[in-house]
Amino acid sequence: MKRLNRLIVAGLSALSITMVANPALAEKNNKIVVSDSTVESTLDYNEQTHLEFMCQEEKLARDVYITLGMRYPEAIVFGNIVESEQRHTEAATDMFVKYGFPDPSTNNNVGVFTSETYGEYFTDTYNYLITEGANSELDAFYVGALIEELDMHDILFCPEEIIALNDDINDASDCGKVYTDKEDIITLYGNLLEASENHLRAYVKNIETVIGEGNYEAQYLPQEQVDAILGR
Repeated sequence: MKRLNRLIVAGLSALSITMVANPALAEKNNKIVVSDSTVESTLDYNEQTHLEFMCQEEKLARDVYITLGMRYPEAIVFGNIVESEQRHTEAATDMFVKYGFPDPSTNNNVGVFTSETYGEYFTDTYNYLITEGANSELDAFYVGALIEELDMHDILFCPEEIIALNDDINDASDCGKVYTDKEDIITLYGNLLEASENHLRAYVKNIETVIGEGNYEAQYLPQEQVDAILGR
């Protein structure tokens, strides 16, 4: 049975996640570091709005995991992944600022989203997810898995919310990793995708401890894509 799917839009294409190596981004002392090299070009609107969205979506993951981790302190998976989501939030924000834009988060408190364009969406999504996750520890693990599936789609392609709010962005291929030609952003997104795969595997491991190995059903991505990530 598929769960937590009121936020889900059906009909996604199968994803192909390709990592691109680039020295502009590196893992250093457990922190993703954006290089200080001079920006040689500017972002177009599609790239800008997508990167702004991802700054907030990474914060969403961090904030939900902080909240659920406090509710279920024995579920160490949340605490383990929170540290990673903090680094990802910082990396996305550093990239946004590198291209000359202000940090969209003017308040770093948990559950507070201040993006003028997407703040209300993320506030509503945060409230929905923590409400669902409060039902049980198992539901909290499902929330974590859903976030990671959603994140993988939204890194690669234009999120549905961006398409809904922008008349000039009409297709999933109009922004995201599949759209940008900026090597530093491609590398950033590749790192985020790899981390989300690892996080999804961690949440599914906890879920299947309860429901049985091999029984997890994809909540947002195509089942075959999730099975490939899980090594099935």
